[in-house]
Amino acid sequence: MRFWQAVSLTEPDQLLEIARGAEEAGFHGVLLSDHLFFPEKLASKYPYTADGVPGFDAHTPWPEPWTTIAAMAAVTRRLHFATMVYILPLRNPLEVAKATGTVAVLSGNRLALGAGAGWMKEEFDALGVDFRTRGKRFDEMIEVLRTLWRGGMADHHGAFFDFDRIQMSPAPTRPIPIYIGGTSGAALRRAARLGDGWIGPGNDPAEVPGILERLSTLRREAGRASQPFETIVPLAGAFDPDTLRRLEGQGMTATIHYPFAYVLGPSSTLDEKRAAMRRFAEEVIAPTNAG
Repeated sequence: MRFWQAVSLTEPDQLLEIARGAEEAGFHGVLLSDHLFFPEKLASKYPYTADGVPGFDAHTPWPEPWTTIAAMAAVTRRLHFATMVYILPLRNPLEVAKATGTVAVLSGNRLALGAGAGWMKEEFDALGVDFRTRGKRFDEMIEVLRTLWRGGMADHHGAFFDFDRIQMSPAPTRPIPIYIGGTSGAALRRAARLGDGWIGPGNDPAEVPGILERLSTLRREAGRASQPFETIVPLAGAFDPDTLRRLEGQGMTATIHYPFAYVLGPSSTLDEKRAAMRRFAEEVIAPTNAG
């Protein structure tokens, strides 16, 4: 099983050393979150809390993910990177393809795009993007990205994006995996039809087998059951190596060590974060993968 360290809500000036520490501790990769800003007046409801209020505010740092990943990749050699999750339909696919393709080349293909539809309408409004059509834009953007990542001259003529033959260089030497985030029916169907994997928002271990079975069914219906598929499933509450091995047998391929703000409190030193990663590696990663 692969293990990722989530670094959302983390002090930006510690991120490069955290990447080094995660690689040393034996993590497969690091997951970064994405928001453009926090509005002074927030009307949108956060989908993952009972009251719709997010657990962050205007002071929470959200460093731009692709520049941050490029910097972290430069100080590591084996560590992988992904977003959890990047608000894909908020952006223009040509700009996303350029940024991610460049990072993939410079990092030696250690990049995956974890993408979600987004929930904060205020971000879409500020960029002049239609919030209501984000699902359809999402699907078309995946097609555009894969077309451009392949390299060579390519065109696209769709409902939302239209361009004649262009070539974007440099192109990745391997396809960039796309992991779809979210637990809605639309998100699971998108992951099964179009994704190379799925990222959960945090699930009780008891509900994970049902989600994995649903994804498996949807992938069979889409004719994609034989293709590789990553399932990164953050687990709510305490869990142990026996639970992880059982879920691995049911199709879960990866999980996470939660952001340090959840594990150590709203602020912590770099030494405390390094110690937390080493402790997780000793108590969870090593026994799980040795069993």
